[in-house]
Amino acid sequence: MVSFLVVYGSSEGQTAKVSERLVDVLDGRGHDATAVSAGSIPADVDPATFDAILVGSSIHMGKHAKPVYAFVRENHETLEARPNAFFQVSLSSAVGDEEREAEAASYIDEFVEKTGWHPDRIAAFGGALRYSEYGFITRLLMKRIAKDATGDTDTSRDYEYTDWDEVEAFAADFASLVETGDVSAGGESEGTQA
Repeated sequence: MVSFLVVYGSSEGQTAKVSERLVDVLDGRGHDATAVSAGSIPADVDPATFDAILVGSSIHMGKHAKPVYAFVRENHETLEARPNAFFQVSLSSAVGDEEREAEAASYIDEFVEKTGWHPDRIAAFGGALRYSEYGFITRLLMKRIAKDATGDTDTSRDYEYTDWDEVEAFAADFASLVETGDVSAGGESEGTQA
């Protein structure tokens, strides 16, 4: 049994949902997986005690979650010493056009450059628009962003773009690599883009 830690930063909750699905898949394989918010890691959760770590962040207004940056900086050595992965959740990954895929990749490149961390595996998942949960100003801003990204501007409903099969495949693939020892810690193996 492998212990996995999933640390995430979520603006509106979709990255938290993705993290919970990752935990479900890992637990379903007989492992012990724990998900925690990067902004409120319990004192009894020590990343150094886990066998493998996945870090995830939403993209909100073009930026990764600040607590995720802080977690990676504070735990850089711990991440590099064990199998690790990074995933991001964004509207840029919600549509399959080249411009949006390049935008999603640029967010990942910027994250890697700013943190100096080179994850063993990388994935990018489509996010969600939760118009029903936004205040007036946020709803207007997200409608403008969505117009360019997805075209879904009907604010009377919510939209979910996450491909749950991709999320589950990413978790299963990473678990398999950890189980077989095929992941080299420290970002030496190439990441895969989901």
